[in-house]
Amino acid sequence: MAFNDAVAGLKQMSQTTARRRAGDRTARAILVIAGLALVSAAAFFFSIMTGASNASVFDVMTGMLGGSVESALSNRDRIVIFDIRLPRAMLGFLIGGGLAVSGAVMQGLFRNPLADPGLIGVSAGSSLGAVSMIVLGGGVLAPVAHLFGIFALPLAAFIGGLVTTILLYRIATRQGQTSIATMLLAGIALGSLALAATGILIYMADDRQLRDLTFWSMGSLAGSTWSKVSGAGPIIVLSLLPLPFMARGLNALTLGEAAAFHMGISVQRLKNIAIVSVAAAVGASVAVSGGIGFVGIVVPHILRMVIGPDHRFLLPASALLGGSLLIVADVVARTIVSPAELPIGILTAGVGGPFFLWMLLRQRSRLSL
Repeated sequence: MAFNDAVAGLKQMSQTTARRRAGDRTARAILVIAGLALVSAAAFFFSIMTGASNASVFDVMTGMLGGSVESALSNRDRIVIFDIRLPRAMLGFLIGGGLAVSGAVMQGLFRNPLADPGLIGVSAGSSLGAVSMIVLGGGVLAPVAHLFGIFALPLAAFIGGLVTTILLYRIATRQGQTSIATMLLAGIALGSLALAATGILIYMADDRQLRDLTFWSMGSLAGSTWSKVSGAGPIIVLSLLPLPFMARGLNALTLGEAAAFHMGISVQRLKNIAIVSVAAAVGASVAVSGGIGFVGIVVPHILRMVIGPDHRFLLPASALLGGSLLIVADVVARTIVSPAELPIGILTAGVGGPFFLWMLLRQRSRLSL
């Protein structure tokens, strides 16, 4: 009897300790998300206030907070800030957040921190769809371009990313089990096929299209306009809206599909929503910014080390950190070689490549390659 009481007491103590640890991690996650919200606001205003314009911080704040814009800012500064920098900052935040959350969702879906839309061919598929619309939009795809207007390019990129993601999942999954090695190798193969098809379309392009495609393929927020924000922004936002409601399912999926099913999770519906959401977010992002790699793998991994793997906190934190990092990277890209501009995809690849190599070395013991 005394032994049973002692065992019960130990169990109660262990449960209390576990709750405290969970509470500490939850408190830390909430604190980190609040801090990232402030960082995002600071990065947003930093992007708007940094550049060749001579407008002061006070003038910009006065104009943005409803003051007399005409008296606070010159006509030139008003155009630079409200027609160039502001849509660029908004688009950068949306794209960075969309790519980071997409990476977190794919890592949860495939149960591996090395999964990323850029590394497994999803971005290449989206690029193929976007390039198809750019090159063939005046010919074979002209009816689609006229029907959907400014949404035609994001829609084409979404379809390309969706088809690639579905093919990848079908190839990598067998009898309900997803092989990580097969996923990575199939992603490389699908990405190569998409790049080959993209190369054929680029060969068919005229001089004007070639100039656009060359700079676009390296990833850039240059040329951001309100029309691009209105075209890609709603798609990215709508694709991210259902993801917080998937947090419980993604948490359960870390234990395996069978365990998640027995916990009451509709696994197949979860997969379908995740695949469509990721394809839409990545497709719309690639359509307006080109290839910006490694955001989807670096951001979630950093946050997992800080706040843990709970998707209830990981997804919103990824959106905030991804958006902030891309805004800051864009500021660096357009000022480091001023008056020229460095494609932001080069910058993110230069930083993300070594980080991914470090992650791969840490994870190699878990990969059956």
